[in-house]
Amino acid sequence: MTTQALPSALAAIVDDFQALTEPERLQLLLEFSQGLPDLPERLKDHPELLEQVVECQSPLFLTIETEKGGPAGAVRLYFKAPPEAPTTRGFAGVLHEGLDGLSAEEILSVPDDMPELLGLTRAITPLRMRGMTAMLGRIKRKVAASSAVRS
Repeated sequence: MTTQALPSALAAIVDDFQALTEPERLQLLLEFSQGLPDLPERLKDHPELLEQVVECQSPLFLTIETEKGGPAGAVRLYFKAPPEAPTTRGFAGVLHEGLDGLSAEEILSVPDDMPELLGLTRAITPLRMRGMTAMLGRIKRKVAASSAVRS
């Protein structure tokens, strides 16, 4: 699969990973973990608004919000992952940077196996890769449910 099927921001991230050696890819993943934004104040004290991705080895929680304004309102992604879980945070950072602000249709069009395009399958355990695939799946499920409610 090529990056042509991906939204431009996500395609650029995948291209960055593919241009690197495996050790460099792990370093880039760590940089994404450091760039993951904190939860906004309105979500910090309300864990019930976040959904845990149980497939992740580390505790990762996420939620989405769809901005009001037109039929293709931007989808906002929010993640909560502990600093001591850099791989999980890195995956969340990649998805945040690559998908946040896109329309529901753009997010739903991302292939389910997109995490494999990062070229980390030999550097990271299959269980961790499954966690990232599960994160993407959870986001897409929440986006689809949110879109169905609005239409």
